[in-house]
Amino acid sequence: MTFQNELINWYLVNKRDLPWRHTNDAYTIWLSEVILQQTRVEQGLPYFNKFLENFPTVTDFANATEAKVLKLWQGLGYYSRGRNMHATAQNVVNNYRGIFPNLHDELIKLKGIGEYTAAAISSFSSGEARAVVDGNVFRVLSRYYGIDTPINSPAGKKEFYALANELLYRADPALYNQAIMEFGAMQCKPKSPNCTICPLVQSCYAFKNDKVNVLPVKTGKIKQKHRYINYFVCTENDQVLVKERQAGDIWQHLYDFPSLETKESIGINNAGFLEQVKAVFGEEVEVTLISTKKHLLTHQIIHVQFFALKNYIFNFKKQKELNWVSLNKLDELPQPKVIHDFIQGYFYKNEME
Repeated sequence: MTFQNELINWYLVNKRDLPWRHTNDAYTIWLSEVILQQTRVEQGLPYFNKFLENFPTVTDFANATEAKVLKLWQGLGYYSRGRNMHATAQNVVNNYRGIFPNLHDELIKLKGIGEYTAAAISSFSSGEARAVVDGNVFRVLSRYYGIDTPINSPAGKKEFYALANELLYRADPALYNQAIMEFGAMQCKPKSPNCTICPLVQSCYAFKNDKVNVLPVKTGKIKQKHRYINYFVCTENDQVLVKERQAGDIWQHLYDFPSLETKESIGINNAGFLEQVKAVFGEEVEVTLISTKKHLLTHQIIHVQFFALKNYIFNFKKQKELNWVSLNKLDELPQPKVIHDFIQGYFYKNEME
């Protein structure tokens, strides 16, 4: 039996029942593909359901505010993807008469849609013969055929895409693409796959040569940058002081608290740090450490400290990005996960007490 037939037969027996597999609507498939990029199905499924419930059509998505889109996206990370989706929805409404494209060469022109996503949407919505190559496919092909070219190198991508297109089952590209992706996600897992029950084990290069834990090969990881952000929690009655983050840094257009960034972790008794705080919040300010957190991003490790302030003053004219909002309003604003988690644990815990 051929490689393709083995995968398809396995898929028909073992596939998960996922909502986007019951439609060929390009808009719905686009939602699922973008949301599930670098996200496990278990984590991404609730987000997919929320987006489809709030934006059942691309026109609904286009007409939403960016703040609402980012609020629904909250917790997924990679917030630029949420903003790109919003821009793409508006583009489809304005330039495609609200009909989401379903062919690769049109999809690839849309913001936030790369080669993988364009191939996936076109294959699953229109049956276009395009090989889909994601991390799961890289892993299956690398192990089965014994390819040790780094998958994140230009040469590797060229080699794997050529092989994937050569193997594509053209009688039913959508079925084959779903099969090989699902096989990588469920059977040929990154760590400790159960090779004894694999239908491809007899002809798998990695299994026969004891290289399952070696393949695929990836070049060295990018060194992560450490950042130290000190947040100041200022409250008045049921209001809290927040700021909207601007372009040019992480968490663009999300809301957090007034902050000072330092080159290293700063203790509350550090004289230089206290002088900086007083320069912003007045000489009489009182500072109390609430908690510390570490937040991991792809290329950055964010070390966060939260401080409660009393007897503070500040000049709104000099700091126009600051605003008072009620806790109810704060719930509606999109926030970085580290801020959302702090708010839930600090404000609402205090309310219950």
